[in-house]
Parts: sequence; structure tokens; C-alpha cells
Amino acid sequence: MMTAFVLIGAVAFVVGLVLVVTAIRHQSEQQPRYAAMLIGGMMVTAFGLVIGGFAIAYQRAAPLDLNAGAAQ
Repeated sequence: MMTAFVLIGAVAFVVGLVLVVTAIRHQSEQQPRYAAMLIGGMMVTAFGLVIGGFAIAYQRAAPLDLNAGAAQ
């Protein structure tokens, strides 16, 4: 089952990759706009990867039972 966080992560990852590829293709123009697009694209890509990864790991992990431990 896909949660909203997995979808948000996937969309952010794809958008970030599009920004990075666009910035790399216009690299020879030496404009600050494309440098900002490259930095922002890498940040958005990393954000999407982390959000999606944590959402998948959270879905796969067994729930914690904090009441099962012995009292000290």
C-alpha cells in the first residue's frame, strides 16, 4: 500500500531530477539561474529520496511494543 509520503517523495525525486538535468544541459551559458537550479534540484532530489525511503521503511517495520519490557 502506497502512502501519501511515498507519492510525495517520488514526485519530488522526479522534479529534482528534471531540474538537475535542465541545469546541466545549460551549463555552458554560465548564468546564475542555472547554478541555482542545479543546487535546488539536488536538494529536492535528496528530499524526495529521503521522504520516500523513510516512508517505505516505516511501512515495513514491525510496530514497537513499549509495554512489553520489564520494569526496573
